[in-house]
Parts: sequence; structure tokens; C-alpha cells
Amino acid sequence: MNNIRKKFSLKYIVPLCAAAMSVSCSPGGGYISVTGYAQGGTYTVKLNMDTDKGRVRMSPDEIRSGIDSVILAIDNSLSGYNKGSLLSRFNAGETIVPDDIFIDIYKVSYDFYRKTDGAFDVAAGPLFDIWGFGFKGNSFPDDSQVNEILAGCGMGRLVENIESAVASDGTLDPYDLLRPEIREASDSPALPVLNYNAIAQGYTCDLIAGYLYSLGVKDMLVDIGGEIYCDGVNPGGTSWKIGVDKPVDGNDTPGAQLEGIVESGGGRRGIVTSGNYRKFYIKDGKKYAHTIDSRTGYPVSHTLLSATVLAADATAADALATYCMVIGLEQAMEFLETGKSLSGEYIEGLDGYLIYDDNGSMKTWSSAALR
Repeated sequence: MNNIRKKFSLKYIVPLCAAAMSVSCSPGGGYISVTGYAQGGTYTVKLNMDTDKGRVRMSPDEIRSGIDSVILAIDNSLSGYNKGSLLSRFNAGETIVPDDIFIDIYKVSYDFYRKTDGAFDVAAGPLFDIWGFGFKGNSFPDDSQVNEILAGCGMGRLVENIESAVASDGTLDPYDLLRPEIREASDSPALPVLNYNAIAQGYTCDLIAGYLYSLGVKDMLVDIGGEIYCDGVNPGGTSWKIGVDKPVDGNDTPGAQLEGIVESGGGRRGIVTSGNYRKFYIKDGKKYAHTIDSRTGYPVSHTLLSATVLAADATAADALATYCMVIGLEQAMEFLETGKSLSGEYIEGLDGYLIYDDNGSMKTWSSAALR
């Protein structure tokens, strides 16, 4: 997956950088921090301008311009809040011409759907909508509504190879993404609705990292709304250290209240935390969290408060942190310790830090490498 993201970065970003690099400038070395806006929040990128081959010959403003162009490309492709994006138009039933991002993230998401035996499912968007956590307002469905929506969504209804559904002229009709047996079973089957909120920020981190690698950067930390990709060392010469927020209701500012700290180890790492303490609502005295189990159609109800996953890249960490929040404490502990997912496949290079409730007391668990 990293190679695909690097190719994307080179294809869309290098021409911009080449123009920028034609400007005569010799920026100094050392670490810089670049900040901006991304996906409804902010991003921070820290990088070492000194590389194995000298210095990055671009100014911070030029680097920021490159990063912003990656974010803009993702917004135009995958944003569910940008009504003109490819995703919004596709979800509205429109035929689109999918770009590299749209096709790649679908492939990656289907792979995680398969590996998690359906517990991670980006085609369960209508379930998030009816529970008030999608692209529509709050609602509270009854059992019949849940069952009806559940029957008409999910990646199990869709073809695994999205490119097989793309027409010869490069267009993709949402109807053609349905598996043949689904199309044949009904004259008007429910069309797919995709929601990449559980993976898009991690995916964006990886694309930005690919862009930075193309500049020769080795030491970096990419932070988009708390989703992290990092490599190398921090300005102090040690591995990057990431704070894990205390999962308590009202802790809406990342870094304000920490429960623990994890270290990257100095290599390429995606580090993402998923939890149910920032997105929820209470109805009739019961708390409904934003993590929906796409297999049942209902918000999860268990003792796991947050899951921090360290993986080979931020896309995997993002998807698998959500997966842990779906399957709950015991299964998440087993998965992070062994790497064996519900499908029986093994995912290498995982570590995890879980925070859970034990009869009203907050406790933590770490995989062996983090202890």
C-alpha cells in the first residue's frame, strides 16, 4: 500500500514542487513545523529538513503548499461533507469518473472488510446516518428500521474488484458496483452508500508521508486530527512519543488530559486511537456511541473505552483501531497480541494500548512490545 501512495504523491505533487523548486531559495536545516486545516480540523506536520543527501531545498511555505494539494485532492475525492466530491455524487446515485484515490481506498477498505470478517465495513454508511453519526442529523431508529437498512447495505453486497465495475469509458455507475446476484434479486436494489470516516484520516497521513518521502525527508511526524504517521526520530534524537487521551466524556481537546504515552520505536509507524467518548448522545438515560457494529446494525455496548493501534502505516492503524472498538476488549486483546483477525488471517507488526472500564474504574492494557 505504501508504494501505491508514493506513486500518487509523485504523480500529483511533484509537478507543483518542481515549479516551487525553481524559485531560488536555500532553506536552513533542522526541524520545522507546518500547520493548516484538513477534514474539518487541523493538521500538524513536523519534519527534519536535513536528509541523508543534504537539505530539503524547499521553503516551509512550499512544503505547506504541497501538503495542502494532497489534502485538497482527497477532499475532492472522498469527503462526505463536500457535496461536489466524487464520494458525495456517487452516494447520491450519480455516475462518476473515479480517480486513483477513490479506487485505491475502496480496494484497501475491502481488504480490511475481508480480514475483519465484516466488522470493518465502509459500505455501512446508512447505518451511521440513521443513528445520527453519518452525514445527516440525529435520529433514533426502531428495530424494523435497523433491519431494513442493514439488509440494504454492507460491502458483502458489492464486488471486491472495483476496477471490474468501471466501464470502458472510465465511468462508474453505483449500480454496477453491486454483485450480480444482488442486481438480479431485485428490480431496484438499494444502491451502495460509502463512508470512509473510519479510515480517511489515516489514509491522508500516509499520502502526505509519501509526498515527504519524495522530497527526501526521513524524520517526520504527520498528525491529522490525532491520527499519526511517523518515521525516524524527533528533534531530541529519540523516537516519537505520542500521548493517548484519557477517554472521559468532555475531553474534547486532544492532549488536554492524557492517560498514557506510546513510543514509535524509530521506524515507520501509524498510530491511531479510536474511542467512544467524543461522539455520542444520550437518550432516555442510555449512552449511544458512534461506533456501529455493521454486523448487527447497532451501536456497540462493551467496556472498551478506547483503542490505540500501532501498525505499519496510518491507514491500517486507523481501520484496525475502529475494528478493535467494534469487537470489544477481550477480542481486541487477543487480536493485538497475536495478530490473528476474525477471518483467521494474520496481520504482522501490530501493537496496541487499550483503556477500558472495570466496574467504574479506568484500567489499561498494553501488548507485549509496549509493556
